[in-house]
This record gives sequence, C-alpha cells and structure tokens, in this order.
Amino acid sequence: MEMDYSSDSELSDSDKELQDAFVEGKLKPGLNIVEQAPKKFINNVEGLKHKLEEIKLGLPWIEKLDFVNEEAPLAPELATQLLVHEQKRENQLKNNKKLPQFKPSDDPVLNDFNREMSFLRQAQAAILDAIPKLKALGISTKRPDDYFAEMAKTDEHMQKIRERLMQKQQQQQRSERVKQLRQQRKEGKLLQVQTKLQRQQEKKEMLDQVKKYRKGVSKDLDFLDSKKSKAISRKALEKRKLKNKKFGFGGKKKGGKLNTKESAADISEYRSPKGPRKGRDSKGNKGKGKAKTRPGKNRRVKARNKK
Repeated sequence: MEMDYSSDSELSDSDKELQDAFVEGKLKPGLNIVEQAPKKFINNVEGLKHKLEEIKLGLPWIEKLDFVNEEAPLAPELATQLLVHEQKRENQLKNNKKLPQFKPSDDPVLNDFNREMSFLRQAQAAILDAIPKLKALGISTKRPDDYFAEMAKTDEHMQKIRERLMQKQQQQQRSERVKQLRQQRKEGKLLQVQTKLQRQQEKKEMLDQVKKYRKGVSKDLDFLDSKKSKAISRKALEKRKLKNKKFGFGGKKKGGKLNTKESAADISEYRSPKGPRKGRDSKGNKGKGKAKTRPGKNRRVKARNKK
C-alpha cells in the first residue's frame, strides 16, 4: 500500500512539471500533439445554390457541349462480350480456392467492366443527340482533309513510344511462337505414341494369324499381302535411291577386274595378220595417226608472201 501511494505521488509530480514547462514555453513543438475537436460541417443547401448562381457564366451550349441523357441500348456484340466476361470471371473464381466465392454481380473486376460499358453506352447516346444538334447549328463535325494540327508531344517522345510498342509486339509474337512449338511437340509425341501402339496392334494381329495358320485353323495366307502392302512414302523412295547409288545392290565387290577363263581366251584385241587393231596405227600405237605439227616461222612467212 505504501508503494502504491508513492507511485501515484510521483506521477502527479511529473504531470505538474510538464504542465509548468508547457506554460513557460519550454516544450519544443512536435513533441506533444494537442488534440482538437472535429469540425462540424453544415449542409447549407440554399447557400450552395446561391453560390452556384454567382459562379454560373451563362454561356451558350456550343461553348459547353454538355449533355444529360440515358444510356444507349446495349448492342448485340457488347452483350456477347459482357456474357463471355461474366462466364470467364465466374470460372476463375470457382477454380481459385484461395479467393472467396464471389457472385458475378459482386465481382469488383466485373463491376469495372460494367462501369466501362456504361461509359461507352452513355457516350454513344450523347453522340446520337449531339450530331443532329451540331448540324442544325451549321457546325462541321468532320475534320477537313487539309487540316494540320501540331502534336503536343515531341517526335523523340513518340519514337520512344513506338519502340516500346514494337518491343511489346515482338514479345507477344515470341510467346505465341513458343506456345505453338510446345503444342506441336505435344502433338508430335501423341502421334508417336499412337503410331507405336498401332504397330504393336498390327504385329499382334499378324502373329495371331500366323499361329492360326500353323495350327491349321486358317488356310488363307492373304493376310500377308492385304495389310502389308502399304504405300511407301516419297521420302523413303528418295532415300532408297540415294543408298542404291552409293552402295549398289549388294553382291561380290572384290575381284571384279581379274581375268576369267573367257577373258583369257578372248584375243580379239590383239594384232592380227590382216592389220593393226582398230584404233591403232601401223606401228601398233594408239591414236588416229601421225599428229600434225605446226610449220616453222620461216615457212609461215614464205607461205604468206606467196599469197
């Protein structure tokens, strides 16, 4: 009990010291926050209307171009987009277990889509009302062909924007190409598996037919020619031609130039008493005869002078 009284007295002394320091101005600003009562705002409707009348300029409609209208009717393509978006968001929310289960009407993303759709429809309705009014006032609504307006942004800035857009487009094309390659690989693997299973099935059927023929159950061998005579692809034929050209058709390769009994007995190419062999001169040399030599320079000069 004595300790409690001493602690209370200490707290009161410290509060008194702080109050005295605050009165004397010794406390620095920022260390203490003086709370103020919240301000009360009065909804003065008459005063607001009066102020509105004061700041009103009373300009004609052509200077303001303001419209207050209802939304335009929902177009079929917009209704289709809205339905597709609702279904997509509903499926995403159902599949995602971490997020709470929203209804399509309570989905904030879908509400943003509906809000943008409302802006679009209201703008369409304003255009339908504004175009006839502008034509009645004799104001053109289309830009002339020779109209020139200087751009607000510099060419360097627009060039950066173009480069950025090109980069995004290239990234999208690259990602699409990667997706296509992955899909093609998946399809190729599926085709390989299907082909392998089909070959295994055909092999099994062939073996079953062979077993039946061996046991005497079946005496028909047409199964060897029916399924087996498949059309050979063009690529396989070209490959076969190249291999035949390179390696031949098999058979013995060595000893092709050795003499045989028939080649040894053949003496038709040797000299006969009737004359030299065909393609040789009288001395037995190869060639069509004596080669013609070019005359010397003196002979050529004399022949030229005679002419």
